[in-house]
Amino acid sequence: MKKLNMTTLILIITATATALIAGLFYGYTCSVNLGLGKLNDREYITAMNAINVAILNPLFFVSFMGTLVLLPVSTYLNYSAADNSRFILLLIATLLYAIGVFGVTMFGNVPLNDALAKVNVNTASAGDLAAHRLAFEGPWGLLHNVRTLANVVSLVLVIISCCCERR
Repeated sequence: MKKLNMTTLILIITATATALIAGLFYGYTCSVNLGLGKLNDREYITAMNAINVAILNPLFFVSFMGTLVLLPVSTYLNYSAADNSRFILLLIATLLYAIGVFGVTMFGNVPLNDALAKVNVNTASAGDLAAHRLAFEGPWGLLHNVRTLANVVSLVLVIISCCCERR
């Protein structure tokens, strides 16, 4: 077995962080979205707003933002002038995560979350609640599926890169 060096250790930490976020998004797709979909409009908006507040915690930020930092660091550490499959895989994984996960979240999901947070479920009419849910649920779900897929593909590329020899 080869000696574990700092570059390899950082790559393992990168793979773990990428997997944590991919798992969060995948789990959300497989359970939370399905459960929320069964709620009435008032319950849906209330629950989604509560989730959007609860997720803004240090543990989430360390893994979500940590992956955004670790992927380019791992990519940089694995650069060489020679033909380097690991570097190419990590570069693609970095771009996928930065654009397809972070970018979609910040410029797609978060603005939708912010708009939903402005809905006063105690004073809005049933028709207004239905309209707000309609404007939110479909677009948010689509964007969530995009970032989930981007994250899973990024993870697969990181895992494959772990199997490539560094040159």
